[in-house]
Amino acid sequence: MGLVRSLGSVGGLTLASRVLALVRDTLQATYVGAGFASDAFYVAFRLPNMFRSLFAEGAFSAAFIPMFNRKVAENGEVSAGVRFAEQALAVLFPILLGMTILMILAAWPLTWALAGGFHEQQPTDTQFAFAVLLSRITIPYLMLISLASLLGGILNSLDKFWVNAAAPVLLNIAMVSALLFFHGHDPYETARAQAISIPVGGLLQLGWLMLACQRVGVSMKIKRPRLDDEVRRLIKLIVPAAAGAGASQINLAVSTSLAGYLLAAGSISAINYADRLNQLPLGMIGIGLGTVLLPTVSRLLSSGREAEAMETQNRGLELALFLTLPATAAFIFASEPLVRGIFQHGAFKPADTIRVAWALSAFSLGLPSYVLVKVLTPGFYARSDTRTPVRYAIISVGVNIVLNAALIPTIGINGPPLATAISSSVNVAMLYLTLRKRGHFAPDAQLKRRIPRLLLAALMMGGVLFLLGPYADPYLTRGFLIRVAALMVLCSGGAIVYFAACFVTRAFALDDIKLLLRRRRLNP
Repeated sequence: MGLVRSLGSVGGLTLASRVLALVRDTLQATYVGAGFASDAFYVAFRLPNMFRSLFAEGAFSAAFIPMFNRKVAENGEVSAGVRFAEQALAVLFPILLGMTILMILAAWPLTWALAGGFHEQQPTDTQFAFAVLLSRITIPYLMLISLASLLGGILNSLDKFWVNAAAPVLLNIAMVSALLFFHGHDPYETARAQAISIPVGGLLQLGWLMLACQRVGVSMKIKRPRLDDEVRRLIKLIVPAAAGAGASQINLAVSTSLAGYLLAAGSISAINYADRLNQLPLGMIGIGLGTVLLPTVSRLLSSGREAEAMETQNRGLELALFLTLPATAAFIFASEPLVRGIFQHGAFKPADTIRVAWALSAFSLGLPSYVLVKVLTPGFYARSDTRTPVRYAIISVGVNIVLNAALIPTIGINGPPLATAISSSVNVAMLYLTLRKRGHFAPDAQLKRRIPRLLLAALMMGGVLFLLGPYADPYLTRGFLIRVAALMVLCSGGAIVYFAACFVTRAFALDDIKLLLRRRRLNP
């Protein structure tokens, strides 16, 4: 029950952040559309977004939390962990500052690499110069989110999950505010306002976490940098963890670059709009479970409770599939009505809806694997093994590049998301098989029994959504309230069918609800 309750708080706040991000992208579609100005912004946002995923949601937590917990366990007091965090901060801050300055100076080649040079754009073009300007504006966010990650890791180690999960909400509030209050008649002017809001949001996130740490009695002091053995070990763990935790982001960056080089203007935006919808379940389920599982499994292993750690991972995987499979089915069978109701108004046209819907369906094929990576990697990180995930991440990136090169010339804009989905599935298969081989994870009887039943229930729901889609279509391009109502009816209808199918197939039983209620009474 503790896992469900913790996921509820973290997942709920992460979902709130992703919903705000969806509102942000809806406003982006309205005011900027899916042309070059939108492409330029998304390329500039790609690097900060990657760092947020790699550090705030992955690498730093993966390396820092087990070491912090070990320090606290060895000394019996939180202050020992805080001293270690201060040493890490003293070394990381100048590194981050130097890296930020260097990346601002190198914004031109970075933008060129992330965008694949843009389709038919030259480095001397005014439009390309605009994209470089946006990149320079957004790059300082990298340092801000990395510092915030250290404070968030401390709070997660102290079981203050919700505080850290609330921080991304502030970034999206800043970006939504920029679109609502500072959008201009020119889409380029609006894109510039969006870029400025990113470092502003980073400052809000860092300030929020600093105040939260002070409230729990954690006060960080700036010390002279000293590269001791513990900090060296932390850095050695962070580098491979960054690639391991961020395989999906690296794959998406590769896909974006190739799309920018090989496809027409607007393709990068279409892929990003599709990815935004795909990020909703990933944010609530994958990131939420990863955030909760790592410190939980780490503590269980530190105290020698191997069986409990494996039980926790089994229930985490079961919960991930229970929540992810219906989202996958919805994005495959009802992608077009969902995209039409959310994005199709203002500068976003019906042709854009078709492109984004196909990209969303392709992305969603890999949605279970995107989430399962977050569930399985804590099994490595909790044992201080960050090298194995990075090897597999590198392999998956190679698979992604090969598939992009093969698929883009044949199926166009659907190639990058499909390549990303397949490469992520390859990654999760390697992670799972390695954990099984090492004896660190084995699916129990309950998990084996429920997986095929959950899959059947999701397919039943998908079939119903496919049939309901044409009836909802006439209402999805009307006024805001009518669109929202139509989407709510469509989604709630699908949810009702899914939960009913779960009971019919016994993928989820009435006894499960009774058990959860009984545990809630025992653990209020």
